[in-house]
Amino acid sequence: MFRTLDMALVAIMIAAAAMTYKIKHDSEDRLAEIRKLRIAIQQEKDSVELLRADWSLLTQPARLQKLAERYAKDLQLQPLGARAIVGADELPTREQGIEDIINSQGGIMVKRGDATDPTTTGGTGQ
Repeated sequence: MFRTLDMALVAIMIAAAAMTYKIKHDSEDRLAEIRKLRIAIQQEKDSVELLRADWSLLTQPARLQKLAERYAKDLQLQPLGARAIVGADELPTREQGIEDIINSQGGIMVKRGDATDPTTTGGTGQ
């Protein structure tokens, strides 16, 4: 005859088996999802690599030069001259040199002829 304790233990074993099955099934679903995501990531990486290769091909200077020559009448492009960007009189002048900045802050500026360092450091040759 089955006792109450035996019935409880059988019920606990069945519940444990059901829980084990559920956990195994959930983990397999998660692994399948991870595999799908890895495949999608690899496809995106391949797509980015392909787009970079296309961009590199499309922006080659020789190709752009040929297209500019072919569609010169439609685009009415003209080469930029050196003065087309900014004139020489529009460039800002340098207000102070580095020597002036250092001297205005109380720093010591060594003249080019007297460029020796008077500081003695400990060395092995003394």
